[in-house]
Amino acid sequence: MTGVVNLAQKFAQFDDHWNPRLAGELNGQHVRLVKFQGAFPWHRHEHEDEMFLVVAGEFDMRFRDRTERVRAGEFIIVPRGTEHCPYAEREVHVLLFEPAGTVNTGNVIEARTRGAPERI
Repeated sequence: MTGVVNLAQKFAQFDDHWNPRLAGELNGQHVRLVKFQGAFPWHRHEHEDEMFLVVAGEFDMRFRDRTERVRAGEFIIVPRGTEHCPYAEREVHVLLFEPAGTVNTGNVIEARTRGAPERI
């Protein structure tokens, strides 16, 4: 896909939480959009780094030794192998940048585990 991507229009296409959508691909990487609220399971990705860019809202990225608040216009990179737990008190809109094939729940399989994301 080429051309301009309007994030507000893409986020308006879905309402559910913890279900990433594929908005673009480049060099074996996925650009995924996700809305979330509440807590996600503690997990890690053995082989993939992940970048979380907040488009709207804010969330806490919980690590075993600290918590980092990430606000609109900010991003955080979670290095591979690092156990983490995203948490948002209110709905947050996030752009994820990660290798294609990354499973959203990493080493944990549960009801919110998604394989190949739907393209929007």
